[in-house]
Amino acid sequence: MNTITLKTNIKCNGCIEKVTPHLDGEARIEKWEVDTKNPNKPLTITTDNFSETEIINLLEKAGFKGEKM
Repeated sequence: MNTITLKTNIKCNGCIEKVTPHLDGEARIEKWEVDTKNPNKPLTITTDNFSETEIINLLEKAGFKGEKM
């Protein structure tokens, strides 16, 4: 398992609700969480074979941005 952490613009529970179907719908994501209290709003994903680029693209489809920390 790999853990990938990205800085995001996911700011609140409403944002989390919007991105949840996109992240939960991806079978290669084992687990994910966003720390909205941290100024960087890090998204941490546990996956076997999902790249940072693929995650960033998935976030963009949900209307959010992700970048390397």
